[in-house]
Amino acid sequence: YVVKDLVPDMGNFYEQYRSIEPWLKNSKGKAEGQAEYLQSREDRAKLDGMYECILCACCSTSCPSYWWNADKYLGPAVLMQAYRWIEDSRDDHTQERLAELDDAFKLYRCHTIMNCTKVCPKHLNPGKAIANIKKKLA
Repeated sequence: YVVKDLVPDMGNFYEQYRSIEPWLKNSKGKAEGQAEYLQSREDRAKLDGMYECILCACCSTSCPSYWWNADKYLGPAVLMQAYRWIEDSRDDHTQERLAELDDAFKLYRCHTIMNCTKVCPKHLNPGKAIANIKKKLA
């Protein structure tokens, strides 16, 4: 949606982003004196290529599935961020996150056209993240 020339309405996009609960969810809490949730270098490396997303929505706005179903399909940017939290070893709500995405419209409207990957200014690969979510749900 366009508010006026070069001013898009990003409300729907950010509402969808909020819907994936993009924050660390750890039911154990921190131990006494623990300042941070630590993770191994290998676990941290799994997040490379996802945390760098600047939420510009270039990928989502280039996606035909998002054009046709923006009200239901979460789009590449939001799904890549969802996968970022699914892969985070410090987060222990992976199954709940996957269950929330297991929907005919939220996830499965992606038809791997891959416009998202072509237009990303940070050279990230949302299509790969979406495919990985689908694999985890299979």
